[in-house]
Amino acid sequence: MSPRSSLTDRESCVLGAVLERQARTRPDADFVLFEEAGDAGGAMGAVRWSYADTWRLARRSAAGLQALGVGFGEPVLSWLPNGPWALRTWFGANLLGSVYTPVNTAYRGALLERVLRNSEARVLVAHPSLLERLRQVDTAELRTVVVVGGPAGEARTAAGLPAGIEVLDVDVLDRDDDDWPGPARSPEPWDTQSIMYTSGTTGPSKGVLISYRQHHAAARAVDGMDETDRDLVNTPLFHSAATLPIANMLAVGGSVAVVPGFRTQDFWSTVERTGVTQCNLLGAMTSFLVADEGADFRPERHRLRGICVNPFTADAVAFGRRFGVRVWTAYNSTELSTPILTGADRPSTPGTCGRARAGFDLRLVDDVDQEVADGEPGELIIRADEPWTISTGYHRMPAATAAAWRNGWFHTGDAFRRTPDGEYVFVDRLKDVIRRRGENVSSMEVEAEAVTHPAVAGAAAVGVAGEHAEQEILLVVQAAPGREVDHRAPVEHLAGRLPYFMVPRYLRTVDELPLTPTGKVRKDVLRAEAVTADTWDRESAGLVFRRERLT
Repeated sequence: MSPRSSLTDRESCVLGAVLERQARTRPDADFVLFEEAGDAGGAMGAVRWSYADTWRLARRSAAGLQALGVGFGEPVLSWLPNGPWALRTWFGANLLGSVYTPVNTAYRGALLERVLRNSEARVLVAHPSLLERLRQVDTAELRTVVVVGGPAGEARTAAGLPAGIEVLDVDVLDRDDDDWPGPARSPEPWDTQSIMYTSGTTGPSKGVLISYRQHHAAARAVDGMDETDRDLVNTPLFHSAATLPIANMLAVGGSVAVVPGFRTQDFWSTVERTGVTQCNLLGAMTSFLVADEGADFRPERHRLRGICVNPFTADAVAFGRRFGVRVWTAYNSTELSTPILTGADRPSTPGTCGRARAGFDLRLVDDVDQEVADGEPGELIIRADEPWTISTGYHRMPAATAAAWRNGWFHTGDAFRRTPDGEYVFVDRLKDVIRRRGENVSSMEVEAEAVTHPAVAGAAAVGVAGEHAEQEILLVVQAAPGREVDHRAPVEHLAGRLPYFMVPRYLRTVDELPLTPTGKVRKDVLRAEAVTADTWDRESAGLVFRRERLT
């Protein structure tokens, strides 16, 4: 095998080529089972696609996108909950050679506007209940909105969209593919497969450019799966935590069960009903499941044999012991392709991420990129042996790209320590980012919206310890001159401007924010103080925000 063979093999890593091969060799085999949620969260209905079905529907969607004028390499925005049209939009875009660009369904206001501006997308496929949010922002280059569910005319009227935006029924993406000539050219492994928006630093959300090769390398990091496996996808398709398992099962000829989301009380019944063998769980999810003493767990009625948990907590260890399931973990980010992995062993040390995967060079360094000794914390920086297995940068953000990839290494912004035997243990995030419920939250974006409240003169958001392995958001505010800050009012203000997961749980008012001599907020002081006696907890006050379930 030549050194370039894995890179240039389109049938191994380019989505359209892989799907065509699987549809040709195993047309009747199941590829995806979709489950819709009922009013009480239980299964209401299911749609099953074979590989041949998936190939046909993806081609029909690609033909529809092409008829709308979408060209090779052009972003297609997908603003949808999990379901058949979310997958059709992704696969159709990639078959056409355009770029799958999903948008978090919780985005609104400045975050949504930033994605529209940065992507410069002309076509958006969206759920009708989200459209009214477009009325509140600059829609940039957007010209066509395809509505999934409900008549397009009614959606336009309800949303009050500008006259310059054409609103179409989803039927336009269900064209006859018999005469479809295919894309202008076939995508190559180094072409951009997707742009994933992530709040990975203190700055604005950035669009990570992901090649087909990178996506494939990340998806195939875990060996040992084959056509008998089925992966449970219970995270949204606007996250790589959902797209990677789908790509993995596509590569090996397995199948996936795509469900609307995770619910503790439904987890084991979903596992039984869908027949899954694998799934990914966030650390908080394992905490909820371990704490569920009344779990309807019947080992003889399910096929689940392994889960990947991130971050790896004491509850992950407890989950494996209680339910008899193999548990492993890994380290990845949207820019990478799983450089650290525990492999087939059963890790037992909370905080571990495993060891370096073959094909990656890893270093732990100080703030001037000098390597630190084993046992000392340092920022993880990475480079790959093979090209196109790490993101090439951030879409239309050259300065941010140069800063992250300086000195020839990708700087993760995450602090680790390495044990003498080569195990990497996560320490903390160097970036000013908060991890809450599986989402990266940019503190700058929370603060920017907080100061739009007339009573708030200054604000600082920090992460504090939560009950379920991840963090909660503490917002510390300084009142505007002559004003008093009512705790509830700023939080309700933010709830109307931010995704639910970015709304702070805790709020504290101070006379003055602690500052450095150069005028920067001393967030280290706020983190150390954390939740003080005078901190207001909105959840204790009965103010709870959850992800909107779109039906």
